[in-house]
Amino acid sequence: MNILAEIVEQKKREVAIALPRAEAENWRGKAESLPKAADFEAALRRPGRMRVIAEIKKASPSAGILRENFDPVEIAKSYSEHGADCLSILTDVPFFQGSIDYLKAVHRTVDLPLLRKDFVIDPVQIYEAKLAGASAVLLIAECLNTSEMQDLVGLIHSLGMTALVELFDPENLKPVIESGTHLIGINNRDLRTFHTDVRHTIDLLADIPNDRVVVSESGIKTRADVEKLSEAGVQAILVGEAFMRAPDPGAKLAELLG
Repeated sequence: MNILAEIVEQKKREVAIALPRAEAENWRGKAESLPKAADFEAALRRPGRMRVIAEIKKASPSAGILRENFDPVEIAKSYSEHGADCLSILTDVPFFQGSIDYLKAVHRTVDLPLLRKDFVIDPVQIYEAKLAGASAVLLIAECLNTSEMQDLVGLIHSLGMTALVELFDPENLKPVIESGTHLIGINNRDLRTFHTDVRHTIDLLADIPNDRVVVSESGIKTRADVEKLSEAGVQAILVGEAFMRAPDPGAKLAELLG
C-alpha cells in the first residue's frame, strides 16, 4: 500500500471516532454561527512579489523529524515578522506529528490567515478546522472523487473559508478546476513515492484558467526556485521543509523573498 492510501485509511478511522463527539457538541452549528474568517485568498491575490504560505510542521513520513526544537507559536511569530502572507499548520498526528491544538494556539497568537493542512475526507474535519480558527482548508484531489471534492469545496466556501485544492496527477487537474475552487495547489512531490520536482508546477500552468491562483507546493528551497516559478507566472508558493530545517525559519523566509 502506498503512503497516501495508508493515510486515507487512517483518516477514515479518525473521522469515525470524531463523529459522535462532533454531533454531541454540535460542531456544525457552532461552525456555521462563527463570522467569516480572515481572507486567505485575498492575501494571495495581492499584486507585487511572490506570495508565501509558510508552513509549520514538525515531521514528515519521508524525512522524519524536521525540527527537534519545535515551538509552533514561536515559529508563527517569526514567519509573521518576516513577511509571510499566510500560514499552513499540519494537524495530522500519526504521520506528521501535528495537532489541531497547534492551529488553535497559532490562531490565538498571530493575525495571518491560517490553512488547516491535513488529509480531509469528511465535513466533520472542516467544521473542526473552522472552530480551531482556520481561514482555509486543504483538499487533496488524490484522496477524493469528483463528487466528494465538489461537495467539500462548497461546504468550505459556505462557512466563509477558502478551499485550497491540491493535485499531483495531471489527470486530476480538470476535476479540480471544475470543483469551484479559486486556489489550485500543484504538489511537486508525488505523495506515493515522494519524488519531487519543482518543474511539475510549470508543466501544468498552461492548462489552468487565468482567474485561479496557482500555489506551487513542495521542493522549493532557494531564491532561484522562487524566481523560476515567478517568471513562469506562479502567484504563490507553499514552503515548509526548507524553513523547518533552517536555524531561523523567518530568516530563511526573508531569504527566499529576496
